[in-house]
Amino acid sequence: MRAARASDEVFVETSARLHFGVLDLGGSLGRWFGGIGAAAPGPTLLVSARPADMLGADGEDADRALEFARRFQDHHPGFPTSVHLRIHRALPEHAGLGSGTQLGLAVARLMAEIAGVSTDTGELACAIGRAKRSAIGTWTFAGGGFVLEGGRRPERDSVAPLLARLPFPKTWRCVVAVPDSRGISGPDEAAAFAALPPAPERDVERVAHLVLMGLLPALVDGDIATFGSALSAIQTITGRWFAPVQGGAFASGASEDLVRRMPGWGAAGVGQSSWGPTVYGIVDGEAAGLHLADRVRDAMNGAGSVHEGPFRTEGARVWRGGVHD
Repeated sequence: MRAARASDEVFVETSARLHFGVLDLGGSLGRWFGGIGAAAPGPTLLVSARPADMLGADGEDADRALEFARRFQDHHPGFPTSVHLRIHRALPEHAGLGSGTQLGLAVARLMAEIAGVSTDTGELACAIGRAKRSAIGTWTFAGGGFVLEGGRRPERDSVAPLLARLPFPKTWRCVVAVPDSRGISGPDEAAAFAALPPAPERDVERVAHLVLMGLLPALVDGDIATFGSALSAIQTITGRWFAPVQGGAFASGASEDLVRRMPGWGAAGVGQSSWGPTVYGIVDGEAAGLHLADRVRDAMNGAGSVHEGPFRTEGARVWRGGVHD
């Protein structure tokens, strides 16, 4: 095999995803889960791949990247080439940021680009075995803005459908806090979902009402007060559904403390992403975002990371050549 040129190397950069809430744990209408969320302003993942004589990887999460690469190869019998993967920048694991889905989709997209096969995000997710419950991370990889997905039918392997994608107002900012603790993921997450009691039907109806008549129109109108109020209400309701596993509406410790305190620091809406420990607050204006980020950093006292900025307007970035800043 000839030596790979710099132009042969393909890069994918994608952001962590924020999960704003699940819609239905019971599936009484035939669809399970459903959800709302967005791509976070940070942290981000950066992975590259180049043709190689044999499958390999280096960098943080290299073993997990190889696992996704093998799944992609198994999904495409006779896959035409091997690749060497490099993880330049990884997402925090077990933090409620969808790190596994973003890494898997990035690896699959890289391999599809090099091999010249379909790069459809839904197909990539199926190839690597993701989106078995939530499809929020799949749809934030595909594009920016606020996403609403309609849940999966258990008898089908297809990704939950994207029902809506709406842009955030340009002035809205998001502060993402990632405390130094671990959330639930993988087999533990599957066991946790299995142990949860059904959500009360009235709660499910209330969440749907808040999404349809609160969040979505407020987002279109640029009404951050109504959006934030609806989001916080959804987080409180759905948090109760997960309380039997996580001990309360929010993960105990720094996550719960920050969710309780951020409204007093100016956040219009607050919540916890998935099982946490990541939490977030939403404000209007750069000055308000920087102020909230400073207060959160002071409260965390170095025990974690804080990211601040506007919501992402695009999905994963793909390019050939070299590393971009």
